[in-house]
Amino acid sequence: MASATASSAPTANKPFLRRNITSTAFDSDSSAVVSPMDSPRQSPSSTSLSSLASDDATAPNKYGKLIDTYGNEFRVPDFTIKDIRDAIPKHCYERSAVRSLGYVARDMVYLATTFYVWNKYVTPEYVPSQPLRVALWGVYTFLQGLFGTGLWVLAHECGHGAFSPSQKLNNFVGWVLHSALLVPYFSWQLSHSKHHKATGNMERDMVFVPRTREQQATRIGRLVHELSELTEETPIYTFIHLLGQQLIGWWNYLLTNVTGHNNHERQREGRGKGKRNGWGGGVNHFDPRSPLYEERDVPYILLSDLGLIITISALVYLGKTFGWSNMFVWYFLPYIWVNHWLVAITYLQHTDPSLPHYTETEWNFVRGAAATIDREFGFIGRHLLHGIIETHVLHHYVSTIPFYNADEATEAIKPVMGQHYRADTREGPIGFIKAMWKSARMCQWVEPTEGAEGPAKGVLFFRNRNGLGTAPAKMKPVSQ
Repeated sequence: MASATASSAPTANKPFLRRNITSTAFDSDSSAVVSPMDSPRQSPSSTSLSSLASDDATAPNKYGKLIDTYGNEFRVPDFTIKDIRDAIPKHCYERSAVRSLGYVARDMVYLATTFYVWNKYVTPEYVPSQPLRVALWGVYTFLQGLFGTGLWVLAHECGHGAFSPSQKLNNFVGWVLHSALLVPYFSWQLSHSKHHKATGNMERDMVFVPRTREQQATRIGRLVHELSELTEETPIYTFIHLLGQQLIGWWNYLLTNVTGHNNHERQREGRGKGKRNGWGGGVNHFDPRSPLYEERDVPYILLSDLGLIITISALVYLGKTFGWSNMFVWYFLPYIWVNHWLVAITYLQHTDPSLPHYTETEWNFVRGAAATIDREFGFIGRHLLHGIIETHVLHHYVSTIPFYNADEATEAIKPVMGQHYRADTREGPIGFIKAMWKSARMCQWVEPTEGAEGPAKGVLFFRNRNGLGTAPAKMKPVSQ
């Protein structure tokens, strides 16, 4: 499914726009897959990204030639966090409790208004056609899911201290909002903070650790060298995997730490002894004894659990009072939409054929934060979801900048990041949805560039068995 194609050499003064793709992959629609480096982000400013890209083509390179999944040559970032922070205007760091609370009120008005309108007017009296009523209530669940996701994002702002200068206000608002959405606020906040401190680190990331080649081989019952010889995975298998990810991925993560690191024996207080990811492994976001946390965190885990108990109790009361069929439509279907958007957003922020991962020896904070990507979701993303899709790269460098200042701060760091700033904005919201399929097909495991030696072995890229993009390295069987 992949064909080789020649491309002209990139010009040194425009590394962000270069197309040094050694193989062009095609998706199931036979449309060429191209890298985010080929499509500058549709920025709110009119600044040309080609004029912002740093020129590091002649810088010393101890890694040799690294090749990402698209076939582009990758260079390890060499700027510093000080460079990033110094480039951001000081007013971007300013947080306003009044403004943030205004967004909370706005989203709650959206929720309440939609609830009132549908319950008042989408009834047999006003809409006699049952199929039409069913369709309209389907629209209701979709809209409420978006508004609920907006509140989820505002609680996320609270968790990072970006909501207001007051940590007490941040934690109170975040705990209330997340508890209402059945999220263990402090438990999530603590593990999420560790994710930010180790993004892209194969040994320590708490959220997104892709499988290695060895793990992928074990999962499908193959030897490591056989992965480069396997035939394409069926599209229906990919679809079922994606469907399961979107429906139960969030709760699977909370209950089993399914996508986080599995090195719990290293927990400094000894809490991880004998514990592992997976069902019954003792690693989750609800047990105060979980190795995801330290002893000092126990009161916060219990407070998170209390928030869930209160919400569940309220839901049970409402279900008994108004009927479970009503609650299913009013709350639980929108809740599934919220979880869908949460998983889709976070998955695509950290999974793309252009992104690297690092072993412990080659990782640092700057490199890990650059191993994220911005996307575009139009009005829904920028207005209803508070820009969490469009400004995630900036968020990983300075997570205390409020979302309403994030666009300006993103523009400010682009000259510093140059070619290392990743964005895929093609086709807006449609492109976002397509990216889920593309990433699922192209990003199955990570491994070093074929022929890598020394430090280059510590820089890993996605590979797949579907003939898309850069092929997996060919390996000789290990002799018995």
